[in-house]
Amino acid sequence: MPTWRKVVNIPIYPPDSSSTDLLFKPKQLRELVNGVPWLSELDEEEVTALLQDSELQSLKTREWLFRQDAPAHWLYIVINGAVRLARSAGDGRLATIRCVERGGTLGELSMVSSAGVYLYSAEALRRTHVLAIPAQHCREIMDRQPACRAEFMSRLALELTERLEDLALLTQADAMSRLVSYILRQLPAGRSKSPRVVRLSIPKRWLAAQLAMTPETLSRLLAKLRDGGVIGIDRQRLTVLDEQKLRDAMLADD
Repeated sequence: MPTWRKVVNIPIYPPDSSSTDLLFKPKQLRELVNGVPWLSELDEEEVTALLQDSELQSLKTREWLFRQDAPAHWLYIVINGAVRLARSAGDGRLATIRCVERGGTLGELSMVSSAGVYLYSAEALRRTHVLAIPAQHCREIMDRQPACRAEFMSRLALELTERLEDLALLTQADAMSRLVSYILRQLPAGRSKSPRVVRLSIPKRWLAAQLAMTPETLSRLLAKLRDGGVIGIDRQRLTVLDEQKLRDAMLADD
């Protein structure tokens, strides 16, 4: 079972931690909360109240944070590690939606679910720590602050748009197009003359699952882009060397 620890006594070490583990300091947790777009305008007092109601949770590799259709009492912010979001189809198979890393949020869709349940499952891909925030507290914040509520709905609209793009790619595009689209969406905002870098920090087999291809196909396509001088790969760093060639790869046959 996941290990929980109240936040009220921060700074705090994660449960079962060693001397090399991250020390969760108040400043770090405040920055984490303020980094969520629809919580970014909270003042210091409001953030303090939110943290006092929140808890730290430690997950082991391949441990489930929550399951689809379970009551959604918490929203989560990833402190470190990585979490895979997966939804069960009618036949019981799990489809990977995406992977979430530091600063990413989990469970927000449950806030607009009339049933009040999680609409997908969440699994830790490696040792992971999350900040668990009571969903009811978040609802109260949005009731008091229309700007917060508007930003929340804006983020949900963006999430829906991205998932619709994923659906269109999965049903219409070839494997190379899916990969290129993923890389382009991970690029930092804005244009730059210097090469831009994407971190491929999630396990290759989960990225492949997210893109609806085998790990072997993913490796082959990355090698093809690398050999064509389109990208450079150094462990978890993928550098886009020629963005136009990368875009052109979407138009070429796989």
